[in-house]
Amino acid sequence: MAAISSFSLLRISAIRARAFPKAKAYFPFSNRLLLPNQSRRSLLCTKAVNDEEALAREAATKAESGAPTIFDKIIAKEIPSSIVYEDDNVLAFRDVNPQAPVHVLVIPKFRDGLTELGKAEARHSEILGQLLYAAKIVAEKEGILDGFRVVINNGAGACQSVYHLHLHVLGGRQMKWPPG
Repeated sequence: MAAISSFSLLRISAIRARAFPKAKAYFPFSNRLLLPNQSRRSLLCTKAVNDEEALAREAATKAESGAPTIFDKIIAKEIPSSIVYEDDNVLAFRDVNPQAPVHVLVIPKFRDGLTELGKAEARHSEILGQLLYAAKIVAEKEGILDGFRVVINNGAGACQSVYHLHLHVLGGRQMKWPPG
């Protein structure tokens, strides 16, 4: 791909300025317009999303090592967490970076090769059912049984950042559709 000269960038900026006269600013290097109803913060959110994607790609490369995940450390009580539900096979705790008023992660206590849903085998069917049932219990305990979402990110393309299968239970606000 050929390098774009600064003259070309200025020319592109001028063309876009004419095409979008109400734009507050144009950021040529990010290829983004800042429209009147947007803030610079919205551009920073785009950067945050890109950071999440980078973290997910990095986590995917580390996943094959079999090293303990942060969730293994939470199960072992090496890292404190706010536990919402626990039984012999499942642990549910509040997400440290909540994306909704209620955001709880539900994980199996034993990974058993279940790093992502795409790697599930027939032998995992019982724990998969237990995870979903635990999600229902969490929703009940959190008072969101009338409206909640269960999300499973599978692989780097879905921004999975911890390779220990986990369900996100989200609620406490109106969910939008489509989600992604």
